[in-house]
Amino acid sequence: MMSAAYLPVLVQIVLAAGLAAFVVGFSHLMGERTKKKTAITDTAYECGVKGEGVIHTRFSVKFYVTVMLFILFDIEVVFLIPWAFIYRDFLANHIAILSPTLFFLGVLVLGLFYEVKKGALEWEK
Repeated sequence: MMSAAYLPVLVQIVLAAGLAAFVVGFSHLMGERTKKKTAITDTAYECGVKGEGVIHTRFSVKFYVTVMLFILFDIEVVFLIPWAFIYRDFLANHIAILSPTLFFLGVLVLGLFYEVKKGALEWEK
């Protein structure tokens, strides 16, 4: 038999699945569908003016490097937020956590300086 502690989780799963099924079903029933594909329906459309030129522009590799570096340093925050919340608990239990965290930050700062020196963040060149 299911424990009463799992009842809210079950209710949330049922509500999420029901809402997803409702949205998909409603959009299928009410959505506008084109029966035949033409060259016009397969092209980009903006304000009644037919698109000209290259639709899919290519991005520079420097752009993707900048994005990957942003994600890398964004993950740093993911590791630092829990550390900030539990730092007081570690101090109360006499556990030294500051030096490993400063080492972690130091490695990341060195990596950032290296990337700036190599010009990886200058993708306008």
